[in-house]
Amino acid sequence: MQLIENPWGVTAFGAASVKSKPDLVRVRFEVSRIEPQPAEAFAQVNGTVREVRRVLREHGVPDSAVQRSGLDLSAAWNGYGAERKFRGHECTASFVVESRNLDDTQGLLTELIAAGVTEIKSVDFDTVTKPDLRARARREAVAVARRKAELYAEAAGVVLGPVVHIEDVDPERPGAERYRSHGGGGETSAEDLAPGQVVVSAAVILGFEIAGN
Repeated sequence: MQLIENPWGVTAFGAASVKSKPDLVRVRFEVSRIEPQPAEAFAQVNGTVREVRRVLREHGVPDSAVQRSGLDLSAAWNGYGAERKFRGHECTASFVVESRNLDDTQGLLTELIAAGVTEIKSVDFDTVTKPDLRARARREAVAVARRKAELYAEAAGVVLGPVVHIEDVDPERPGAERYRSHGGGGETSAEDLAPGQVVVSAAVILGFEIAGN
């Protein structure tokens, strides 16, 4: 049996989520080429990147919404151990692109692959209003925790006192997957790649004094 060695008040946990339609799609992709010499690998990737940027501009994605997140050059091999054979030098450029045209997502992905993109790493739907949604979710989480604490105090026959402790529960931390933002739900068709909504969540732990009986 668990005992409370130093009783001091009432602690309550509160969580809340708010929903919004996505208005932003974030695409992460890579352009990779293997050539005998490093300079040739760089040249091939740069050529493909120019074609990729042309496609992005045609789809209304400004250069300011394109971020190169990585550039890597490494040796490429086939096989393992004594059978391993050198294939060449692999150059890989990684990008993150944001677009406000969600209806064009499928067409954009198709043309990026046609332009020479090696791999689409992820497609995430989001909203530019997330900071406001997060603030709203936090306020609602506090209200939930307070109502829970008031219920416990009433059931125990005591009067709830002032708040003496506020602890934020980060929805992005490991182990808090159930509170993370995610896309899901809503009405979608088989051809629609965008989720029906973005869910933004928050959680908090509140500590209250006990004012009396």
